[in-house]
Amino acid sequence: MRRTPTFLLFVTLICVVVVPAWAHGQPWSGIIAPSRAVDWSNAGIPGGIPNRTTICATLSPGATATQVNSAIAACPPNQVVSLSAGTFNIGGIIFGAGKSNVTLRGAGAGQTRIVFTPGAATACHGFWANVCITGGAELNYPDQPQHTATWTATSYAKGQTQITLSNTTGLAVGNPLILDQENDTTDDGFIYVCEVGGPIGSALRCNDDGADGGPSGGQRSGRGQIQIVTVTAINGKVVTFSPGLYMPNWSSAKSPGAWWQDQPVHGIGIENLSVDHTGSREKAGTVIWDCSGCWVKGIRSINSNRSHVWVVQSPHTVVRDSYFFGTKNAVSQSYGVEMYPSSDSLVENNIFQHITSPQMINAACSGCVVAYNFSINDYYAASASYMMQAAWIHAGGIDNMLFEGNVGSGLYSDNFHGTHHFLTIFRNRYNGKEASKTDHTIALDLSPFSRMYNVIGNVFGEGGWHSSSRPIFAIGEGSDDVLDDPETGTTLMRWGNYDVVSAANRFVAAEVPSGLSQFPNPVPASPALPASLYLSGKPGWFGTVAWPPIGPDVTGGNIANVAGHANQIPAQVCYSNVMGGPADGSGNVLNFDANSCYNATSAPRPNPPSNFKIITVQ
Repeated sequence: MRRTPTFLLFVTLICVVVVPAWAHGQPWSGIIAPSRAVDWSNAGIPGGIPNRTTICATLSPGATATQVNSAIAACPPNQVVSLSAGTFNIGGIIFGAGKSNVTLRGAGAGQTRIVFTPGAATACHGFWANVCITGGAELNYPDQPQHTATWTATSYAKGQTQITLSNTTGLAVGNPLILDQENDTTDDGFIYVCEVGGPIGSALRCNDDGADGGPSGGQRSGRGQIQIVTVTAINGKVVTFSPGLYMPNWSSAKSPGAWWQDQPVHGIGIENLSVDHTGSREKAGTVIWDCSGCWVKGIRSINSNRSHVWVVQSPHTVVRDSYFFGTKNAVSQSYGVEMYPSSDSLVENNIFQHITSPQMINAACSGCVVAYNFSINDYYAASASYMMQAAWIHAGGIDNMLFEGNVGSGLYSDNFHGTHHFLTIFRNRYNGKEASKTDHTIALDLSPFSRMYNVIGNVFGEGGWHSSSRPIFAIGEGSDDVLDDPETGTTLMRWGNYDVVSAANRFVAAEVPSGLSQFPNPVPASPALPASLYLSGKPGWFGTVAWPPIGPDVTGGNIANVAGHANQIPAQVCYSNVMGGPADGSGNVLNFDANSCYNATSAPRPNPPSNFKIITVQ
């Protein structure tokens, strides 16, 4: 990641849209066209994080890494390894290859503290990590996938749930299946999945990382578009999966392929403890690799190197109710939660402090949800004046994500490693300003080839800073390497956003792309917005915080200078009122315990779709 400078006919269309069955009854119905959104209630673990109560082993401070890891290896399915209050000084934690359905739980992030031994780390399929969750012995890295196949389908349309693989060796019902296809070589002005493209400065060039720039590395060569699905049935070589295809551009002409791990793991959780990476030599704090339905909850993670949580080829991962502080690599790669790649994962209700890029999407993340996270002091050691946005869309092939209810400096959909499509940005408070930052103070930066985005019900800008000469937005503006992209703006839907420069809720028909030849969005019939696009009601962990907290229909909010349209979200209230965090995010790591901040009640969720099935692998 490198920094780059920022440079600064309405047609009424009546159309008949054939709506697939999965699109009916979605919260976004009547606002976002079905071709531009997916069912985000799928994100996370179907049915929620398991609340396991049977304890298989209890360990006290003084236990060695060998004793902790042996207890995990011996724990029966759906039980808990419990770490008592106190400080554990150990080298690393390994959920042994192929181990599923175990929870490692502390007494609370303020009580159980793991300090990783100076100079120590755990080999995690070539990634050095302090906590390693991984599948079986085979590597299953994009450069060396163990099992591969080509596939065909009777239909490649969005929503398709059945394909025919050239082989199914090592594939099982209940396991993840990674689908991909070749990148595009031409640009039709709408979907252009590209990671490098033509020569620098050409119309097809989509990579803004210089002459040597290329893909992010989380995908097979030349195959940036990825969706990870769950196999629900195998009949010969015919494979049924869930959810259905999200992108509308799957095609036999792009040599669709698949790859998979024959021993993925399932249902591993880390809860209620503090992990201190300051003295270790790890590349990442916690690596979750080839694991479906794994989670991190209620932890405090201190001074990781690259990523505090690195999600690799793992769908339906949940990272929630946690506090991530600090970095050992703020010149370049300093990430909070990094997707590399994933699908249908949920990053929810977390606090990020003193981290360069808190929410880093560094490979495809189809159907993922990033929601109600608070980020502050996005620290960048290479420049004291350059503002780093809290959310980064940073790789080719990212599609159909939802960013909802977050509070932070902004969202940057860059083109350092390629193009992105169909992201929805809903009810966020992005202020585009941090203390002492004067450069790149953009609340929403959509670089070229960020297309068919939906930006709805947000609150943008910082009063007293942004003005007509100091912009809040950058839309499709190029650089020396990549040309301007007018289609970023013409395919963009904006509806019901408040910004401090116009000082108005903008329900403007001309900002809705209703006249497009592909993926048009009719002008909504009214300004009414749902409270959420993935939750069925107010989450229990919101407590007394207003619901919805942010948006044009919110009045009397407690965030200043935005006409009352924004309230602090629970993670921000925890940081400010419970943890006593400084207003500018400066200072040392703070004490944190999720139980002191949030109710234990999990968020109400719709029932999972009837055709979705998870098979527990032991």
